[in-house]
Amino acid sequence: MTLTMLSGEPEVITVGADLLGEALDFQAVPRTRVDWRPPMPGTEADLARVLADPRRGRANETAVGRLVSARPQLVGVRPAYEVLDLPKGTFLHAGPPIEWERASGPMRGALIGAMLLEGLAADAADAEERLARGQARLDSCHHHRTVGPMAGVVTSSMWMFEVRDAEHGGTAYCSLNEGLGKVLRYGAYGPEVLRRLRWMAEVLGPALQATLERSGPLDLRALTAQALQMGDELHNRNRAATSLLVRELAPEVAEAAPGHAAEVLRFINGNDHFFLNAGMAACKVSADAARNVPGSTMVVAMARNGTDFGVQVSGLGDRWFTGPAGVPDGLYLGAYGPDDANPDIGDSTITETAGLGGFAMAAAPAIVRFVGGDVSDAMAATRSMYEITLAEHPAYQIPGLDFRGTPVGVDVTLVARTGLLPTVNTGIAGRVAGTGQVGAGLVSPPASAFTTALAALAEAVDRGNGSV
Repeated sequence: MTLTMLSGEPEVITVGADLLGEALDFQAVPRTRVDWRPPMPGTEADLARVLADPRRGRANETAVGRLVSARPQLVGVRPAYEVLDLPKGTFLHAGPPIEWERASGPMRGALIGAMLLEGLAADAADAEERLARGQARLDSCHHHRTVGPMAGVVTSSMWMFEVRDAEHGGTAYCSLNEGLGKVLRYGAYGPEVLRRLRWMAEVLGPALQATLERSGPLDLRALTAQALQMGDELHNRNRAATSLLVRELAPEVAEAAPGHAAEVLRFINGNDHFFLNAGMAACKVSADAARNVPGSTMVVAMARNGTDFGVQVSGLGDRWFTGPAGVPDGLYLGAYGPDDANPDIGDSTITETAGLGGFAMAAAPAIVRFVGGDVSDAMAATRSMYEITLAEHPAYQIPGLDFRGTPVGVDVTLVARTGLLPTVNTGIAGRVAGTGQVGAGLVSPPASAFTTALAALAEAVDRGNGSV
């Protein structure tokens, strides 16, 4: 075909690497850029089968609709033995199920601390020996409507945020936030860690329980939406959200726990991450509302245990699809460096699952000072997530993007079709048990978690069944 056969001025279409396109721009040659990527290698056949499923569109509309319509409310603070029926010697942990033999340093450190906290071991060596002999039962937090940051270890004596979905009726739980530095969730278990946890069980938990009995439910959806307007992304930056929570709670704390009000408020106010755990439970109860929709390809959980990164998909029940957890790339504290870092760990990726955290970094330009990069990187991270999600959250809006809703509802088929992986920002735990936090940064999930989920979806389509 010659140019004389074309109508109008000739135009070049460029795809992929932009080197040629930039050269054409320099020469003022008109061109159309097509942003296309090949699907993840080896996924073509599975994609074709899943995309042909006639239930998929309506199923995903239902699943993401349930997620974004959830109305999480903080309704109480109660002990784990009461709300989770958790006996001594049973410990919940972050991420997919794991055994002691495969547990990473920070997970082992947190479990050692749990044994000491519950009086099940004389010292750290005794705790480690008992854990190695299987004298504690381990299970995933997600199996109990619960999420936990970093190692995420929950014991029977810990007090839990209780969050209820006023729209769909579900309930979810998360432990109270200890603060930063040497804390149990980062694998530290020294005397100061145990003293703090015991004070939280004896003073902080009961004070907050009495406070919420006086105040009534707190609207976490509204607090989250407001915090986004104030510069938080609700995973690694919770300063505004914590301030809003203190503002709501302070008068009632003074009335409900006058003998401990000063120390309780001083502790919460001195911990910018205190809201994180309540926010995680809010995200958990929202995502759980979207579970078990036959034919849906939407992710309802992303979680890491320090060894594995796992996802769960609405149309595939409670099955985990896993791959190796990666080491975050970010900024380190003091003399720590990449060699000190443990692979990614924690249930806090429930925030990204619900459209916050790494998906909302455009709302929190200051986050780059904590995780690395610059403001343009934060904006680009959020924009890229619209390519792998099903909707924009109607309540969680980003001022810097003209109040566009955050991208929400990760779709396994879109991940496979684009090759884009969810953006996660996270704290970095030291790989040696007892170290604590060593930094913060960004990390990508393993592609295999999504490709194996896609293969399972394809098998379900072949069976004519919405779940496997």
